[in-house]
Amino acid sequence: MTRHKQPKKTLWEGMVSEDVHALWEPWMVEADTLLDDEELLERVYQAQGSRHERSHTRGRPQTPAEIVLRLLLLKHVRNWSYDVLEREVRANLVYRDFSRVGLNKVSRQILNDTRRVIAEVKHQAVKSKRRLQPLARAFSATAGRVRQVIRQTRARIFAGITQSADKIVSLFEPHTEIIRKGKASKPTEFGKLVQIQEAENQIVTHYEVFEHRPSDRELLTAAVEAHERVLKRVPRLVAADAGFWSQKQEQAVREKGVRWISVPNRATKSADRKALERSQWFKKAQAWRTGCEGRISVLKRRHGLSRCRYRGLDGMKRWVGLGVIADNLINIGSAMAVSRP
Repeated sequence: MTRHKQPKKTLWEGMVSEDVHALWEPWMVEADTLLDDEELLERVYQAQGSRHERSHTRGRPQTPAEIVLRLLLLKHVRNWSYDVLEREVRANLVYRDFSRVGLNKVSRQILNDTRRVIAEVKHQAVKSKRRLQPLARAFSATAGRVRQVIRQTRARIFAGITQSADKIVSLFEPHTEIIRKGKASKPTEFGKLVQIQEAENQIVTHYEVFEHRPSDRELLTAAVEAHERVLKRVPRLVAADAGFWSQKQEQAVREKGVRWISVPNRATKSADRKALERSQWFKKAQAWRTGCEGRISVLKRRHGLSRCRYRGLDGMKRWVGLGVIADNLINIGSAMAVSRP
């Protein structure tokens, strides 16, 4: 049985809440208002009810939607595992207050459901073995990947073939791609290409996890269109590294109304182009763009984007999205706290 919100606070919780609320971090204060959005809570509530056709009205009470949302956000803000999340929320009144858990027991529903499923499988009757068919299909898919890896290994060792259009580099995450970025410390990485767009005040305005890695030269126009879609106007200035330069893309962006475009062209021999790239506004924009590289480092270090811990491509998109949301809430909340009189 699903629920939108936690029941009203007890008298003791109401008395203590004011003192605990004074200990909140600045971003928590702003995030608290944003997370009370009824439409957002309704989406979480509907997602909980989609597990079974009668999940909304039958079965044991699930964790209220507002608590699920706040615990999930707190997990990604702090880059915790579920076990660490449970321990920290249990022991910290501030986290209990922010997540609306209050004096209630912190839910271990995920672990409990896992134990229940394992117990059911151990006591399966023969007539209900059909429930294991999805597991059998998963094993079959994994076996196919193993055979492909064996073929790849034989081709590499005995024939010297290293290039393959359908190469698998991970049995459990077959969507993983080989990414060569030319870095001395990490010449080859594995995963998916993620694009991050940042505006003023360290706010990420758009992100994207690409299913197949595109050329950077094809992304500039799409980035401006994403900015316009979110903020309802094109940016005054666009800055990107040299990998994004394309005469066709630059012209398309200019036609959209972008006045200042700071994307270096390392191969140019034009004296006018070289003079443009030596201009003060161009170099200042590039300096700002270089500072934005730190946002990627923060997302990796503070919110765990260096390694995805969710399964599948959809899981990776959720992981990146939650990390971006967590970082934006911290930065927006801090900026708004400073601007308040």
